[in-house]
Amino acid sequence: MKYGYARVSSTDQNLERQLLMLREHISDDRYIITDKASGKDFNRKGYNTLVGTAETAPMLHSGDLLIITSLDRLGRNYKEIKDQWQHITYDLDVDIKVLDMPLLDTSQGSDSLDRRFIVDLVLQILSYTAEKERENILKRQQQGIEAAKASGKYLGRPKANFPENWENIYNEWKSGSITAVQAMKNIGLKKTTFYKLVKNYEKSVSP
Repeated sequence: MKYGYARVSSTDQNLERQLLMLREHISDDRYIITDKASGKDFNRKGYNTLVGTAETAPMLHSGDLLIITSLDRLGRNYKEIKDQWQHITYDLDVDIKVLDMPLLDTSQGSDSLDRRFIVDLVLQILSYTAEKERENILKRQQQGIEAAKASGKYLGRPKANFPENWENIYNEWKSGSITAVQAMKNIGLKKTTFYKLVKNYEKSVSP
């Protein structure tokens, strides 16, 4: 059986683009499972329907194929993506096909062992690259703050302008751990106010 999985980060985002791509491979929408939830972890209703939980059996069975449009539709935490990839391909014995990255397709090739080795190697490289980029974003941001403090430009978070926990939420958003919509929700800001504070904050910490 072929199954599709589509995800967007919040309820106000549209799944249609992913669904159109998946329907080119899957004719029955009953076999396309969706989530409107953050990719920061894998605690999602639709996803858990596919892979199962401690209390429920997985929809996926040995020999099935799971199709996703891109790797980040699985999630944003690349360590957990690797763990879930291993669970799906080895524990459940299910193939995975990533439409926008043909190398990540365990269903292709005559020698399944060699094919899975290549796919796992590519996944490791992608995961490493993504994690390093996340680390570098946070490092550059911290270096900017330190340089600004050293030059006397950085005065800290103005209490009258910035909400509580602003720096933590800002860092999570900039590193890709949460979406802008989720960041706004977490600190109770409207879109215009949020981006105004982002602009002011980045200006205050830029070296």
